[in-house]
Amino acid sequence: MSKRNEIRPVTGTQISRKMLSFKIVLLGEYSVGKSSLVNRLVKDQFNKIPSTIGAAYCTFTIQINNTPVKLEIWDTAGQERFHGLVPMYYRHAQAAIVVYDVTNRVTFEKAKKWIKELQNQVPSTLTMLVGNKLDLNICRSVEFDELQKFADENNLLFMETSAKHSVNVTDVFKTIARKLSKIETANADDGRSQHLLVGSENDDKRNCCM
Repeated sequence: MSKRNEIRPVTGTQISRKMLSFKIVLLGEYSVGKSSLVNRLVKDQFNKIPSTIGAAYCTFTIQINNTPVKLEIWDTAGQERFHGLVPMYYRHAQAAIVVYDVTNRVTFEKAKKWIKELQNQVPSTLTMLVGNKLDLNICRSVEFDELQKFADENNLLFMETSAKHSVNVTDVFKTIARKLSKIETANADDGRSQHLLVGSENDDKRNCCM
């Protein structure tokens, strides 16, 4: 397992704010560009990257509504021989990005299998379908309308990207971070409400027995 450099572009005035942290796993067939997407996000580079063995890990911190959000990103290998290892990476992930190549329909069919596996094994995981290599759109083999329909029917976030030309790459991760932050805030608010409710009930019990 390789480890990429951590990048935390957070200023001193922001450190005092509570940092949220989420685990994100990238899934998809070999050569669809998962590592290229991560490399573009973290280093703003596009170059030839060695095949991932097992999984590669890095972190990236962005700002969502003035709150620092740390993304713990696991880029999994797409080769079939590593398939059995992947569940240990997505099992405790808050979000999954399932990537396919817009010029290769087979990779989309594989992506659908990954999504079905996620829905069966970790149904609460936020999932985004990402079609990469949009720079080769002239050679695409799956039409956008079909992809959007599939995403809607399966309650998926959906976006098309080009790691090569840096199209929508940051937006993919920002969208996920924003969604997860909303869920985290809602859960925290629910927890506080439950705490206040329990406190009120205890007060009532104490008052009635005085």
